[in-house]
Amino acid sequence: MRILVTGAAGFMGSHLVDALVAAGHEVHGVDDLSGGYMRNVNPKSHFAKLDLRERAATAEYVGRVRPEVVFHLAADATEGRSQFTPVQCTERNYLAYLNTLVPAIRTGALKKMVLTSSMSVYGAQKPPFSEEMPRLPEDVYGISKAAMERSTEILSEVHGFEYAIIRPHNVYGPQQNLADPYRNVIGIFINRLLNGKPFFIYGDGEQKRAFSYIDDFTPYIVKAGLNDSANGEIFNIGPVEETSINRLGQVVLEQFFKTRDWDKKFAPKHLPPRPKEVKEAFCTVGKAERMLGYKTTVHLEEGVGRMIEWARAIGPQKPVYLDDLEIVNGQVPSTWKEKLI
Repeated sequence: MRILVTGAAGFMGSHLVDALVAAGHEVHGVDDLSGGYMRNVNPKSHFAKLDLRERAATAEYVGRVRPEVVFHLAADATEGRSQFTPVQCTERNYLAYLNTLVPAIRTGALKKMVLTSSMSVYGAQKPPFSEEMPRLPEDVYGISKAAMERSTEILSEVHGFEYAIIRPHNVYGPQQNLADPYRNVIGIFINRLLNGKPFFIYGDGEQKRAFSYIDDFTPYIVKAGLNDSANGEIFNIGPVEETSINRLGQVVLEQFFKTRDWDKKFAPKHLPPRPKEVKEAFCTVGKAERMLGYKTTVHLEEGVGRMIEWARAIGPQKPVYLDDLEIVNGQVPSTWKEKLI
């Protein structure tokens, strides 16, 4: 099939492109390289640098490619930062998505949209979150993802294309952006250690999350995208094993130093909680098990160990901060305001 992947040079997008190319599809990929890297781009894919906020350029590109299936992974996936960059969050998520979807519909070639959404749409409801729960986002990022989901449902009904919506757990692994100081907690922890520094934990560290190794994510977004049985469905993808951030920190330290007796100068430093951070966020995965054959094959200790090996190979990265947040006041975490990461 002729497939378009947005965010193709990013972490999840590049792994997806690799899988689709290996399966013999004609894969076109776009990325603005704001968080992705050319080193991630599969040479057997057709890649173009493109900022999806640019409506005319995006419409011209999509009209030329005429994709049958679109996997949309391009995102400003900075949930915690979105309260301080709400305009950028909206432009890079909701508006960029519509800039892609609308011309794809106009071509008449689009058969299916596969939207990568987020657990943030569940908000602060009582976990484990199931797909039947309402969308009740607690932050600006979650609002943008909820809007993308609902727009997909509406436009699908009106214009006759199929869709599947994926809500991943916190995905991690090789090719993730270690230079991003705003997101990807495992990557931030590892990069701090590579730089010989302890990492920070916001709040008491008892926030609970579930973490998905990339190899336990990619096969199932492919299945959801290419299997007709997944049409019109929403899937949580990820393990049911929830982990506190404190426990995650211990796992990263033990895997990094290959011992439980690591130097206490690397003990995590606690900072005040970030605004609007949900305390507990993890999901049921029964639907993906039944319909997609989901299985967790790489558990946290093994996955973190693999990611550390990859991170050592590429070396420590210098964090890349925005020049300015849209809103700067006393609510901004000190790690961002003072560029501590």
